[in-house]
Amino acid sequence: MSKKETKSLPFFGIGKVLPFLKKYRGAVAIMMVCGLLGSAMDVGIPLFQRYALDHFIGRNTLDGIWLFAPGYFAAILAAGGANYISCAYATIIEVRVLRDLRNAAFNHLQTLSFSYFNQNSVGYIHARVMSDTGRIGTLVSWRLVDCVWHGSYLLGTMGVMLAINAKLALLVMAILPLIILLFSLFQKKLIKVNREIREINSTITGDFNEGITGAKTVKSLAIEDQMQERFCKDTQNMRRKTVRSARLRGLFGATMNLASSMALAIVLWKGGYIAQSEVGTFSMFMSYAQGMMEPVRWMIDVITDLITTQVNIERLTNLLETRSDVTDRPAVVEKYGDSFEPKTENWEPIRGDIAFRDVDFMYPDGDEYVLKDFNLTIPFGTNLAIVGETGAGKSTLVNLICRFFEPTRGQVLIDGKDARDRSQLWLHSAIGYVLQTPHLFSGTVRENLLYGNPNATEEQIAKALKLVAADEVVARLEKGLDTDVGEGGDLLSTGEKQLLSFARAILADPRILVLDEATASVDTLTEQKIQSAIDTVIRGRTSIVIAHRLSTVRNADLILVVKNGKIVEQGKHADLLAARGYYYKLYTRQYEDEATHAILN
Repeated sequence: MSKKETKSLPFFGIGKVLPFLKKYRGAVAIMMVCGLLGSAMDVGIPLFQRYALDHFIGRNTLDGIWLFAPGYFAAILAAGGANYISCAYATIIEVRVLRDLRNAAFNHLQTLSFSYFNQNSVGYIHARVMSDTGRIGTLVSWRLVDCVWHGSYLLGTMGVMLAINAKLALLVMAILPLIILLFSLFQKKLIKVNREIREINSTITGDFNEGITGAKTVKSLAIEDQMQERFCKDTQNMRRKTVRSARLRGLFGATMNLASSMALAIVLWKGGYIAQSEVGTFSMFMSYAQGMMEPVRWMIDVITDLITTQVNIERLTNLLETRSDVTDRPAVVEKYGDSFEPKTENWEPIRGDIAFRDVDFMYPDGDEYVLKDFNLTIPFGTNLAIVGETGAGKSTLVNLICRFFEPTRGQVLIDGKDARDRSQLWLHSAIGYVLQTPHLFSGTVRENLLYGNPNATEEQIAKALKLVAADEVVARLEKGLDTDVGEGGDLLSTGEKQLLSFARAILADPRILVLDEATASVDTLTEQKIQSAIDTVIRGRTSIVIAHRLSTVRNADLILVVKNGKIVEQGKHADLLAARGYYYKLYTRQYEDEATHAILN
């Protein structure tokens, strides 16, 4: 689902949040019972006041004061204690539901395919996981306890007033229809403007992300003024929308308060005539009428908050209900498990035979086929190279082999069986992938290497590092394997990150090894070391090398030449040169460029 699509939900979307409360129904029950108890005590306190006026003051006596005073004090104490416990459990529920919402959102993101991340910015996704869940967590905790207290207080006061003086009670309750009418007038406008605010907030979050992650690029291009101009434009737009929302909310609240105050004035005026001879009753009604103002104001706040949070619920729901373009069938999940609960005991060993059978493929956001009736067999142990100019579409085959995307038609076979007949994790666990742009996780060098094989020994780690010449990198680090790499590995150079990424992939001992221009970010000497290591590493496994430098793929068993997203030639290095086609042009041009560069140096 595109980020521009918004799925409107009935009843403010509350139904989508209730499942997250089910596991905490015990805490919710305690919170509600204590809220009801506190509300009941608050409803009862004006009855004590009525009795005091009618009995002690009206009759000018202190008879029963020693029983009345402790009872009155106990009611106040009980109300305070019950409200404290209710608020404490509201905090517990808020924290736990917020944790569950964020876990659900984050875990769901792990199941989505590449196309989702291609179509949605980091800022947009970050706002779903952090900002939206925060508002929802507040709604299901504090708004719930407020709903219990204020709702029961309103019902309790109306019940008591109707029982004591129905005519005066009906005058007080005449406020409620007015509230409903005003709510219906403001609801749609508030929902619309708050949707716009949340979308702009996502854009601003994206601006922050780009400004921070791209700080070096911004400074090197000297475009600080342009970034500031764009950010100021977005925040100015946010200001306009927020001011409009505040005006609407202010107008809504002011109108409600004015209407409530006028209604209360009429009640007090008329009530004075109705209850002239009942001072205690009139005082109690005044207390209830004034006390009802708080629930009425709460109704104003909660309605506007529900309207605002409905947008957050809609956006989070849209994320959680987004289906991945690549999914395992229920029967496959039943046998092999999923990404979070794998049934590894049912996983068949992977040999590494790969085949394409009558494959058509079009990217989800594309409008033409990249592959059409494509057939290719890659036997176990084959060293396959995919070459072409930058942006030619060299990663398409790898994306299909790794099941990052599904074929539009046809089959990708792993060991003679359709890859879709086994789980994604089963396949991914057998693939080592070294990206052109290396990424390390926050933590130490050792922790990053162990992502490749959590059970690796010190000897295995040392062997993997030495195999790709990364042992020299570790030796230069102050704390060796225990050196912190920083966020995304930013404390290391790009070449150092690449070598460690390569070692991490080797440590997993994959049956299928994918090198996506793995030597593009290292110097010539290191490239020679890695190339020598590759010749050793690829033995006994199927390897796929995406390469820009054609000199690195001369010994490949099969070379696929890609142009404009299509495979235009395939064969061995010598055969492709002899054919004097597109590969020959690429190779000779690159050879001439490298020779010229060497002479100039």
